[in-house]
Parts: sequence; C-alpha cells; structure tokens
Amino acid sequence: MYKFLARPLLFRFTSDYAHDLTVNTAKAAGKNKALLQALRTAYKYENPALSQNIWGLQFKNPVGLAAGFDKNGTLATTMESIGFGFIEIGSITAEPSTGNPKPRSFRLPEDQSLINRMGLNNDGASTIARRIKKLQLDIPLGINIAKTHNPSIFGEKALLDYKTSFDLVKDLADYLTINISCPNTKEGKTFEEPDTLDELLQTLNISGDSALPPVLIKFSVDLESSQLKELIGVCENHAVSGYVATNTSSKRLNLKSPVTKINNIGSGGLSGQAISNRSTEVIEQISNLTHHDKTIIGVGGISSGQQAIDKIKVGADLLQIYTGLVYEGPSLVKKINKEIVKYLERKGMDHIYEIQRPKSE
Repeated sequence: MYKFLARPLLFRFTSDYAHDLTVNTAKAAGKNKALLQALRTAYKYENPALSQNIWGLQFKNPVGLAAGFDKNGTLATTMESIGFGFIEIGSITAEPSTGNPKPRSFRLPEDQSLINRMGLNNDGASTIARRIKKLQLDIPLGINIAKTHNPSIFGEKALLDYKTSFDLVKDLADYLTINISCPNTKEGKTFEEPDTLDELLQTLNISGDSALPPVLIKFSVDLESSQLKELIGVCENHAVSGYVATNTSSKRLNLKSPVTKINNIGSGGLSGQAISNRSTEVIEQISNLTHHDKTIIGVGGISSGQQAIDKIKVGADLLQIYTGLVYEGPSLVKKINKEIVKYLERKGMDHIYEIQRPKSE
C-alpha cells in the first residue's frame, strides 16, 4: 500500500516537506492509543529465533531505527508500534539548533538513496533529556550524541560540548552512540582522528566509569582501512562496548543519477543503496580488527532481508534502517525480520546467532 499510495503522494512534495509531514504524523499517532494498537496489529512481527540478549538488554528483533529520523525523541512510541526491535534517537547536541537552511535533503530515486545536510537540527540535550524521562518503552533506547553544529565550538570547548550532552542522558539511555564525524576545530578536523578521539574518550571517562551504559562509536563509511585500524585501536584502549557502521558518505560513488542533478544538490551525506556494499565492507573490517568480539550495529543501505543477512554474516549483531523506510515504507521492518526467519529455516538454523561467524569466548 505504501509504494502504490503513500509514496507517490509523498514524492510529489520536496524531501524536506515530506519528512516533516511524516514526522508530524508519527508524532500525532503516538498520542492515539487506538491508532498505536492498529499499527501493532499491522506491522509487528515476533519470532523467538530473532531475539537476542546483548549487554544485558533484550532485543526482540535485530532491526532498529537509525539516528537521524527521530532527532528529538518524539516518535519512539510510534516506532515501537511498527515493530522496531530498538530505537536510536538523535543526534542530540548540547545546544539546540535549527540546522541548515532548506532545502537540505534530496531524494535520488534512481539510486534508492538520499543526500542530506540537515545540520544536526534538534531541540538540545536538556530539553530532549526531560522528554526521554517520560518515555515508557518495551524495547532498548539508544541515544546518539554529536557536537553542537557551531564552528566557534572547537578544541577544549568541543570536548566539553560533548560531555554536557553525555552527562545529561547517560542515565536515561540503554546505550549511547558517539557520533564523531562532526567538525570540532577551526581547521574543520573531526574526532575521526586518533588524537582528538583519544581526548574525547578520556573526557567522557568511558573506561573509568563502571556505571555507564554501553558506549558505541559511529564511524563514517568513507574511512580508509588504515584510518579505521588506528581509530579502533584508540577505542579498544578505552573499553568501548561496540561500533555503529556506518554513517553517511561525502563521496558521490556508485550513482546512476545524472551528474548535473548531483552537482546541483551540492554538499551533504549520501545514504541508502549507494553505500550499501561499502558499509558491509566496513562492518567486516571492524569485526576482524576486534577479533569478532565486539557488538556491531550495521547500518547503510538495508532495504531487504538479504541485505540484512549480508551484514550479519560479516559481523553485524544488530541493524538499523532509515533511507529504506523512505522508499519501502513502515512494512520494511516486518519484511526484513520475516525474510531473516525464512533464511534460518532454509538453512536449518534455529537462531539468528548462527548466521554470523562465532565470536570468541
């Protein structure tokens, strides 16, 4: 129904307007008990073969909502009702931000992809923290933290900016994700550099605070193997609990869309099918570098059960989707989970654990 009715209607509008409309509709749905029950009836799918206990948290299925969709923690109840196994809200920042001017998101239908330069628009960590306290969810909640989108915040101020958000939500989240691909110096450098990442993890006291929930690091899809190896080394020295792979791409590779269209869009992060294969490669690299012993959330171009399975095979324990929802609609969560179960049945497997190579004891 989504592909034939809702999507053609939404695609008549700009990507920005369609996104805002979707968010506002989902927010309203979350306040209507009857509608939430209807969504559960239509979209929820459970199978014990999909259930996993990770970090002491129960994930009913491996498909989560990626950060970027529910930036302010206003959609969690609705997202739970359409069958997500977990939700990651954000990115949140210490200071509220309206983000970049519109237009700031663009569809590439030929590539089943998106380009966005949202600019970390969110209500700010303090406001979002108060909102999260009122949530009552039956699935794990992750919170994604980034640096405030302000070029004047760099160096020591950038470290303290992260820590402000971190401290506000660390007792409210089931896990935390640190988004390290945002500029933090006058030179435009990011925390995806070993020295600055080391400083950040020291500031957040990742390895020194045993009361913290699991802390994950989210990497860009554009990192070279040598860069990734260095960064993993830093993270492992700080007892990071896992990794999210991957964030969007600043490159414009594997696209069928006309070059003139891409050039007219300009800057922004590329997501969706165009980065699917590269995302899978990064997941495998992280799994190998950590000796298959750290939890990995695989994200980037998942719009089918087979693509989900491909990422699980190389090391992903959990998955996240966003762009796939734009093109496939809310039934995608159920579709992926059912296709994973069918795969298990075909292969004579009893549990999703069996898809992935065994982790070290």
